[in-house]
Amino acid sequence: MKEREHFGSRRAVIYAMAGSAIGLGNIWRFPYMVGEHGGAVFVFSYIVATLLVSLPVFIAEISLGRRSRTSSFGAMSRMDPAHGRRWRWVGLMSVFIPLFILCYYSVIGGWSLYYLIKSCAFDFVKGSPDTVGNLFGGFISSVWMPVWMHLLFLAACAWVVARGVKSGIERFSRVTIPGLFVLIIVLIVYSVSLPGARAGVEYLLRPDLSQLNVKTFVYAMGQSFFSLSLGMGAIVTYGSYVKSDENLVVSSAGTAIFDLLFAVLAGFAIMPAVFAAGIEPGAGPGLIFESVPFIFSSMGTKWPVVSAIVSVLFFLAIVVAAMTSVISLIEVGVAFLHDRFGMDRRRASALVFLVCGAVGVVCSLSFGPLSGFRLAGKNLFELFDWFSSNVLLLLMAFTVVIFVGFVMKKEDVRDEITNGGRKQRNARWFGVIYFLIKWVAPISVLSIFVTNFIL
Repeated sequence: MKEREHFGSRRAVIYAMAGSAIGLGNIWRFPYMVGEHGGAVFVFSYIVATLLVSLPVFIAEISLGRRSRTSSFGAMSRMDPAHGRRWRWVGLMSVFIPLFILCYYSVIGGWSLYYLIKSCAFDFVKGSPDTVGNLFGGFISSVWMPVWMHLLFLAACAWVVARGVKSGIERFSRVTIPGLFVLIIVLIVYSVSLPGARAGVEYLLRPDLSQLNVKTFVYAMGQSFFSLSLGMGAIVTYGSYVKSDENLVVSSAGTAIFDLLFAVLAGFAIMPAVFAAGIEPGAGPGLIFESVPFIFSSMGTKWPVVSAIVSVLFFLAIVVAAMTSVISLIEVGVAFLHDRFGMDRRRASALVFLVCGAVGVVCSLSFGPLSGFRLAGKNLFELFDWFSSNVLLLLMAFTVVIFVGFVMKKEDVRDEITNGGRKQRNARWFGVIYFLIKWVAPISVLSIFVTNFIL
């Protein structure tokens, strides 16, 4: 039997994990969530939720993956062989969820790719603000262009995964993650220099405590889960590639810190520009694709060359962020096909591309020819997004922490977190970490699930 691939180093582990976490959830979703839920209050809640809830869940998922040395499909069955059949259904769910998300997530990646092409043609600088602002609605409601962009984007991500863990995922993450931070810092310098940008900076730094409530914290926890790829099976799968001598607590904390830092940086890259342009910060999911090109067009009248360059860098950052997340989603399906059916990575990647690409086409068309087909007031794309974020991710994350906290042997968990007792600092903190995994995390996840349906 061929030995399972591993990440080459701790830096490679953190880059790959951060690549899974840092994506559209940070650069697309986080800014508009901040705008909809109170600015600095949401940022503060997001930081607390990540450190106290999401990080323990992350440690639980990566520990389960490394201990089982298999994909998310077989991890629980291997750790509890006496009840293997029962956990196999959970394993199937852990494969289904990321592929379900992939079907619509890659559509957003296609939108990002299209906007990168438009920015490279300097369309946002040459066009009038009104024309540029109305571009998004016309684009997503058309038939062929969104479909081709979706398929092209997904094919590029599948190609990276087909190259393997070290040659594909690790190499891609090593280059793109540092590059993303450079790009976002360049965007911050540009954004905060705009006239009127100070109001956006204050919006992110001065909390309005009157807006701090249960709903704000719950939405912050939900965003943290989405951003860190929890409940998707991706972290369990990546955990199976981590070497046995790697410090899981350090790797997990490093990933969480990278994710927090990038999310906050994304907020400072976008919100000052939004305020400078006089746009409502709670504009919703269209904040980037509708509002930001409008900003580049407006600012292009004074600084055409600078606006053109920064628009290219901005949408390049979005495309790269989208790719890092989509790659981790594809990897879950590829790992399952490889471990379960012995399929090589190229064929497995091609199969995932064909199936998810086809469903993604239908999701893309839900804004155009299929816009009349609606369930519970939502088109197919919106239904995929709502069901995955509010049901599937939470259900899977809850199952994992319950399994690690109550089914796995405590000594097995201790062995993974402390590396067989060799990591003394981890051993001293094990009681706190285990308490957070066993009690705080499941109660918090359950509260998010319930609150999503009653608020």
